[in-house]
Amino acid sequence: MKKTNNNTNLLAWLMSGLFGILSGIFLVFGYQLESGDSLNLADQNALMVMAAFFIIITVDTRHVWRNYESARNGKAKLFGLIKLPDKAKEISVTSGDFLINWSVLVLLGIPVLLAEFPGFFVYDAADELNEVLTRTFTTHHPLLHVLLLGGVIALFHKITGSWNIGIFAYIFLQMLVITAIFAYVVTYLQKKGAGKRWRLFWLAFYGAFPTIVMYTLCSCKDGLFSALLLLLTVFLLQLVEEKESFIADKKRAAAFVAVAVLMPLFRHNGFYAYLVFIPFALFYFRKTLKPALIGMLVSPVILYLVLSNALAFACHAEDTTHHQEMLTVPIMQLARVYSYENDSLSEDDKAVIEGYIPKSNLDKYTPRVADLVKVDFNNSLYEENKGDFWRVWKKLFVQHPATYLNAWLLTSYGYWYPPAIINVYKGNTVYSFTYEDSSYFGYEVEPPGERISLIPPLDSLYRYISIGTFQQDAPLFRLFFTPGLYVFFYLFVFAYRLYRKRFDLIMPFIPMILTYCTVLLGPTYLIRYVLYLWLLVPLLTVTKV
Repeated sequence: MKKTNNNTNLLAWLMSGLFGILSGIFLVFGYQLESGDSLNLADQNALMVMAAFFIIITVDTRHVWRNYESARNGKAKLFGLIKLPDKAKEISVTSGDFLINWSVLVLLGIPVLLAEFPGFFVYDAADELNEVLTRTFTTHHPLLHVLLLGGVIALFHKITGSWNIGIFAYIFLQMLVITAIFAYVVTYLQKKGAGKRWRLFWLAFYGAFPTIVMYTLCSCKDGLFSALLLLLTVFLLQLVEEKESFIADKKRAAAFVAVAVLMPLFRHNGFYAYLVFIPFALFYFRKTLKPALIGMLVSPVILYLVLSNALAFACHAEDTTHHQEMLTVPIMQLARVYSYENDSLSEDDKAVIEGYIPKSNLDKYTPRVADLVKVDFNNSLYEENKGDFWRVWKKLFVQHPATYLNAWLLTSYGYWYPPAIINVYKGNTVYSFTYEDSSYFGYEVEPPGERISLIPPLDSLYRYISIGTFQQDAPLFRLFFTPGLYVFFYLFVFAYRLYRKRFDLIMPFIPMILTYCTVLLGPTYLIRYVLYLWLLVPLLTVTKV
């Protein structure tokens, strides 16, 4: 018994230490990248601060975990102030609970939709609509989203003659779908023991927190994708808890497959995340694997491939799969070396780089966003001759490893450094404004839509949060609007669950974790790509599975 307790205590210190080390690295490195556009590993003061973070956060984390366990067992109050309720017991819920939750969420969304009438029509929305209007489809944007968005808008425009009504109709229908998923999640939390106060809190969170509302009422695919990832995670929690009954319930099993297919149809990286998730799931269930479970987990991959190819074939979609989407990080690494270490490059190396990335693009290198650099990448040359690209990449990596590291981290640190300012598009002009103080959210209505606010004060609030000075004016409060803070939440909880060996409460989050890993290799850091970090937070409160 004593040996077991010692091992448990050692594991607790190891996991709290892991959280402390990661937190210290993220805070110090993030500060250096935010303030100086590069890491400075020779800064002794920064290294001392990092070491202090390691120790302080590790000790504090272990203390909080001990206090939490005492409070859970009724031996103390959490932080000496809060008496935790008795261990939650599962309660019965009805369809009426779901309908009430859904109605509340819809009612909370309507004032914002009226304030932003016809809704946030942004992030490639005009391009997707134009594909439907011109019947010229490509695989650049997910075709299912293109067809849904363009089809609904075109239909209502044909009926009413108004583009605004068409846009409003699509966003309203999308709101109904997303809020229905949120309502299902809140109802699930009720079933798992969330009381009246928590129910109201999570309804307010999903229905009124600006970051979530923005994407609930935004035409981009990210809102639907994140909501489907949320629903998939709930299904996985249910599967872990009641595997036999879940599989035996044909409706729930079919719903799981449908969600696992639809999710990647709205964002391609969701497919890679789910594909990598399958081995984790099969390993977790290895002792009780049955053909029905294997089929339920694997069939979404096959169905996705069939449906995505069928949509492309039916729409005669041009394959616009470009290598630069997968090569964002190495392209930015070469561009940074070209921009910052140009004198050290041979003429041959410069010629090779310029052959793949036009010089005019290399000259536009900005540390935090890859769009202007990678847009004209020479795909045909890369297909003919990948060898030269990777030869010069490897050679320069050996010569400039720190430059390579900085190039990658500068396009991704905003995802894990809580105080990061989301303003990667500063100076870029879009349809109706130029980004200056913030590019937290796109905010605008792209043509052919037009913003006609019916509640101007609420519209002003969302403009202020989206592209105004909110991030500078509220340095503490704005942390709840940044991805980095939520990454800390997840790391803290997952480290604790690893210490407690609660793998059943980690496995359902693996698709989210893998999806998050894909964005670290992306072109920049934007809220739209990690909205699920907000959406899945309520599920961390589920402790009994």
